[in-house]
Amino acid sequence: MTDDEQELGITESKSHDTGDWYAEVVRKAGLASYGPEGMSGFIVTRPRGYALWEAVQNALDAEFKDTGVQNAYFPMFIPESYLEREKEVVEGFDPEVAWVTQGGHEQLEERLAVRPTSESIIAPYISQWVRSHRDLPMRVNQWCSVVRWEATETKPFFRTKEFLWQEGHTAHETSEGAWEETMLRLDQYESLYEDVLAIPVLRGQKPPHDTFPGAKTTTTVEALMPDGKSVQGATSHHLGQSFAEAFDITFSDADEEERVAHTTSWGVSWRCLGALIMTHSDEQGLVLPPTVAPTQVVIVPIWQSDTHEEVLEYAEGVADDLEDAGVRVELDDRDERNPGFKFNEHELNGVPLRIEIGPNEVEDGELTLVHRPDGESIVEDREDVSDTVESHFDEVYAKLYAAAEETLDGAVREADDRAEILGTLGRHGGYVETPWCGDEDCEAEIKEQIAAEIVMVPFEDDDELLGTDHEETCGVCGDPAERTAYFAKSY
Repeated sequence: MTDDEQELGITESKSHDTGDWYAEVVRKAGLASYGPEGMSGFIVTRPRGYALWEAVQNALDAEFKDTGVQNAYFPMFIPESYLEREKEVVEGFDPEVAWVTQGGHEQLEERLAVRPTSESIIAPYISQWVRSHRDLPMRVNQWCSVVRWEATETKPFFRTKEFLWQEGHTAHETSEGAWEETMLRLDQYESLYEDVLAIPVLRGQKPPHDTFPGAKTTTTVEALMPDGKSVQGATSHHLGQSFAEAFDITFSDADEEERVAHTTSWGVSWRCLGALIMTHSDEQGLVLPPTVAPTQVVIVPIWQSDTHEEVLEYAEGVADDLEDAGVRVELDDRDERNPGFKFNEHELNGVPLRIEIGPNEVEDGELTLVHRPDGESIVEDREDVSDTVESHFDEVYAKLYAAAEETLDGAVREADDRAEILGTLGRHGGYVETPWCGDEDCEAEIKEQIAAEIVMVPFEDDDELLGTDHEETCGVCGDPAERTAYFAKSY
C-alpha cells in the first residue's frame, strides 16, 4: 500500500471517537480546512463542501419562491442603536456580538455590530416598505453569513464563529397569519431533512425560556446523531408584535385604521451539513444521499492492455447517456491509478453509486452497480441506464433513511423521575421524554448534573399529556405537570 493509499483511510472510530472521526472525515473528504493560525473558530469551506451547501440552497430556495418569498440582501453591519431598539435581542446576543469600532484610520461615531442575526437591520426597512394591508404579507429572505463570537472548540459546520445560513423575515396582518407562516417554514425544514438529507427529525417548540430573544414562540426540528446527541436542525419563530412595535412596522387596514403588524423569522444554517456528514458517514469516509452528492455516479472502467479501447468506449457511452439525463456523473479513466485505489477514493468522497465496467460487462451488455452505504453489488442491463440509475438512487436513499430512522426510533425513551432521567441519558444518550411542570429550574437541575437540556416540547395538539384525565407529575420536581419535555445532550 502506498502512502497515498494509506492517506485515504479513516483511522478514527465513529462509535468510540466520534469527534475525531468526524474531523477526519471532513478533512480527508475535502469538505473544509481550518482557518488561519490565530483565527480560532473559522473554517475555509472547500469546493466539495460548498457544493453540499449549494444543494441545500437550491432545494430550499425553490420551495421559498414557490410560497411567495423574494430574496434580498442587507448590510452585514448593524448600528448599535438599531440593535438596542429590541432590548431582548441585545441581551440575548450580547456575549457573542463582534463589534467594529474603526474604519480605516478613523474611529466610528457609533459602534457597528457584525450581524449575529438580522431582525434589527431588516425590520426597519420592512417598516418603510409596508404602508397598507395590501402590502402584506411581505416575505423576504437572504442567504448570507453571520458571526457569533462563541468561545467553543471549532467543529466544522457545527460550531464556528462565522457560519453560512439563510434567514427569512415576514410581516402579516394577523397573529394567525404569522403562525401559519411559522409552521409553513417548519414544514419546509422538515422536508429538507427528511426528503433531501435522508434524516428523520422530531418537531415541536422550544420551552418558553429558550425561545429566540424577543420571540413569542420558537419552533424547531431536532435531528439525532449516532453518538446520541441532538442537533437543532432549523428554527422558525413567531415573533408576535415585539419587533413590529420596536421598529414601527404598521399598516392601514381595510377600514383605514392603523395597526401593528405581526412578524416571523426563520432560518437554517450549514449545521445541517454537519448533521448530514455525521449521520450517514462511516469508517470508510463520507456517505451522501444522491440528492445532494456533487458526484452522484462514478464510472470505473477496468481493463487490461488488450481490452482498453473497447472497455473505455463502452464506459464513455454510459457516461454520455447519464450526463444527457441530467445525472452528475464522473468517468474515472485515470491510467496512473488502479481500480482499488479509485474505489477507495470515491468511497471516501461519498459518491453514492459506482458503476464498474470490465470486459465481461462489455461482452454481456451489462453494468455492475455498487451502492456506497453498504457495498451491495448488483448486475444490470446496459439498456435504459438512466432509468436504472434513478431506481438505484431511490434504493440508496431508502437505505440511508432507514438506518437513520432505526437510530432515532430506538433512542426515544420515557422516564418518570429525576434518577431515571439522569440514568437513561447517562447510559444511552438520545431523547428522554418526561412530564414537566414548565419551570426552568427543573431543566437547570438536569443540565447541571449531566449537561442535558430540554431540546423540544411537543406542540399542544401533539402533547398527549394535555389530553389526559389523570394527574401527571413533573419528572424532576414532582409538582403537577403541564407539558411533555424532551431532554437530550446537544451540539
